[in-house]
Amino acid sequence: MTTPNKIRATHLERTAIIYVRQSTPAQVRDHRESQARQYGLVEEAARLGWPASQIEVIDTDLGISGRTTERRAGFREVVSRVCLGEVGAIFGLEVARLARSNADFARLLELARLTDTLVIDTDGMYDLREFNDRLLLGLKGAMSEAELHILAGRLQGAKRAAAERGELRSPLPVGYVRDADGCTIIDPDQEVSAAVADVFAAFQATGSAYGVVGAFINRRFPRRAYGGAWAGELRWGRLTHSRAVGILSNPAYAGTYVFGRYRSRQTVAPDGSVRETTVEQPRSEWAVVIQDHHPGFISWEQYLANQQRLAANTTRAGARPAREGLALCQGIVYCGGCGRSMSTNYQANGRPYYECAKSRGDHVQTKACRSVGAATVDQLVAGRLLQVLGPDEVALALAAADEVTERRQRSTRASELALERAGYEADRAERALLACEPENRLVARSLESRWEAKLAAVAEAEAALAVTRAAVPALPPRAELEALATDLPALWAAPTTSAKDRKRLLRTLVADVTLTSQVAGDEISIGIRWRSGASEHIVTRRPRPQYEVVRTPSRATQFVIERGPLLSNQELVAELNRAGFKTGMGRPFDTNAVQWVRYTYRVPSASVFHSGELSVAEVATRLGISTGAVYDWIAWGHLAARRTPTGRLCIAFSTDVEADCRKRVADSRHIKLTSQKVLGVEAV
Repeated sequence: MTTPNKIRATHLERTAIIYVRQSTPAQVRDHRESQARQYGLVEEAARLGWPASQIEVIDTDLGISGRTTERRAGFREVVSRVCLGEVGAIFGLEVARLARSNADFARLLELARLTDTLVIDTDGMYDLREFNDRLLLGLKGAMSEAELHILAGRLQGAKRAAAERGELRSPLPVGYVRDADGCTIIDPDQEVSAAVADVFAAFQATGSAYGVVGAFINRRFPRRAYGGAWAGELRWGRLTHSRAVGILSNPAYAGTYVFGRYRSRQTVAPDGSVRETTVEQPRSEWAVVIQDHHPGFISWEQYLANQQRLAANTTRAGARPAREGLALCQGIVYCGGCGRSMSTNYQANGRPYYECAKSRGDHVQTKACRSVGAATVDQLVAGRLLQVLGPDEVALALAAADEVTERRQRSTRASELALERAGYEADRAERALLACEPENRLVARSLESRWEAKLAAVAEAEAALAVTRAAVPALPPRAELEALATDLPALWAAPTTSAKDRKRLLRTLVADVTLTSQVAGDEISIGIRWRSGASEHIVTRRPRPQYEVVRTPSRATQFVIERGPLLSNQELVAELNRAGFKTGMGRPFDTNAVQWVRYTYRVPSASVFHSGELSVAEVATRLGISTGAVYDWIAWGHLAARRTPTGRLCIAFSTDVEADCRKRVADSRHIKLTSQKVLGVEAV
C-alpha cells in the first residue's frame, strides 16, 4: 500500500471498518484464500495507526451478491455509520467489494466526501475530497459494473446456446430421471410414473386442480429433494394444490424442453428499496421451445388444452367455472336491469335463487333489480339446451363412458402398484434374513423386525386396494349406455349425473343468461346467448306463492262460510267430502282443514248450548270471579255442568243457581272478585 500521507488525526480518532464480502455461498465455502486476505486487512489497519479498539469487521454480507443493496445488511450498516460521521476509513480488498452497482457505489462515495471518510484498498488510499481520487474511484465503479455486465452476458450467452441444443441441464420434475447417457427418460419406478399420470387423468375427470387434490386425498405423491442431505432422493408426501398446479402447468410433462419460462424482474417498493422477483413469461416470449425433446405423459395439444382449462378456472381473471350446487346457471346469469352478475343464494329449505347484489354500496340499483327462483330459470334453459342437442352427440356420450371406464381402471392401478412395491420390499427383507447366519442373533433380530414391518406394510396395501376397489362402482353395461345415450333427456335427469356435469354441458353451448324482471307484474324475460353468437328471448311468469298454491278452492270456502254457523266441524267434513270438494293440496277435508277455514274467514261454530246454558267463561264474567273458581266448583260437585261431544262444558245457569253461586262467593274468604262492579251492584 502507499504511504499514509492522507491519514490525519481526525481519521484515527474514528472507527476503521473492514468490509468483508463474497458473492456466493460457493465462494464462501471454496475460496478461503480470498476470505483470509480480506480478514487480514485488520492487521493493515493496525499498521496504519488505528488502535485495535477502533477497528471493526463487518462480514454479514458473506455469500450475497453486490449487484444491489437488497438483503445486504452489512453494506447498509456501513452507509448509515458513514452518515453519522463515525467512520474514519473503509477498508476493502478492492473497491468492487463495496458495491457492483454504480448508483450504490457513487452514493457511498458522496457520503464519504461529505463526512471526510477515507476509502482504502490494496491499490491505494483515496480521499474523496480530492477531485482526482473521486474521478479514479468513479472510473473503478463504472468498470466494476461493466465487468459484471460482460461476465453475465457471457454466461447467459453460453446458457442460451446450450439451451438451444436442448443440452442445458436443470433439475428435472418428479417423474423424470436421466439415464447413463444424460438423456431425459420417464422414471422407471412404475409407482412414481403412475402417480404422475394419474394427476393428468384426475384433471381430465374433475376439470380443476382442487379436484386433483381431492382425488389424491387418500394417496401419497412423490417428490424429489434438491439440495441438502436428501439431494436426489425420492420422498413421498401429500399432494398440495400448488404442486398440482405446478405439474399441470409444466411443459416438461408434454415432452417439451423450455428455456426462458421465468425471468427476474426488479421493482421499486414505496420505501425506495429495490426488490427482485421471479415472474413467469407469456408462452409467446419463451426463449427456447423444443417439442418432442423427451417422452411425455401428455401431448402438446393436451397441454395447451389444460392451460386453457386452468385459465377458465381462475375467478380472479373474471372466469366463471362450473361449481357444485343445484343452480344450473350459477356464475353465468346477469341482471337485465343493471347489467351486473347475479349471485346465487339458498333459502332455508335448500332451494336456490338468483339475486341481484343491490345491497352493495357502489351498486347502481334499478327498479328491475329483483331476485328470481333458480328453478324457474333453470327448467327453461335446460329445456332449450336439450332441444338443440341432436343425435350426433350419442357418439360423444359413448366416448365419455369409455373414458370413465379407463379412469376407474387407473384409480385401482395405483393401489395395485403400491401393493406390488410393498411385496417386493417384503421379499427383499426376507432374502436378507435368510442370508444371515442363524447364530448371529445380533443381526438376525434386526432383520426379523424389518421383515415383520414389511409384512405389515403388505397387509396395509392389500386393505387399501380392497377399499379402492369397493369405492369404485361398476358402470352399466355397454348396451344400457347406448340406450341411455340415445335418450339425452333421461341422461340429463339421471340421478348419477351430477349438477356440476350438467353445468359443464350447459357452458359448452350457452355463453350467458340475462334475466329482466318487470317492475310491476310477474313476467320474466330470459335472454339466452349461445356460444355461436345467436341469442333468443323467452318470456315466462314467476310461480305463484306457496300460500296461493295451497289455498282452499273458492267454492269449498263459500260452502264453509254459508253452512259453518249451522253445522259442527264433523258435519261440515261429511258434507264437503260428500259434495266432492278437495283442499288446496288435493286431499279430502278433515276437521283440521275445516277449522283452518273457519279461523281464516272468521266463520262462527254452530251453537252447542241449550236454552239457559252458559259457558265457564260466561259464568265467571257474570259473577266477577276467575274461571279457575268455576272449574273447582264443577270438580267438587257444587255446580252442575254438561260436557258436549267436542269437550265443551255447558252450565244450566238459572236464577236459583246464580243466587246460590253469589252466596258462595260472598261467604268465601279465598275467592276474590275480578271486577269492582258486577251487574250494576257495588262489590263489598
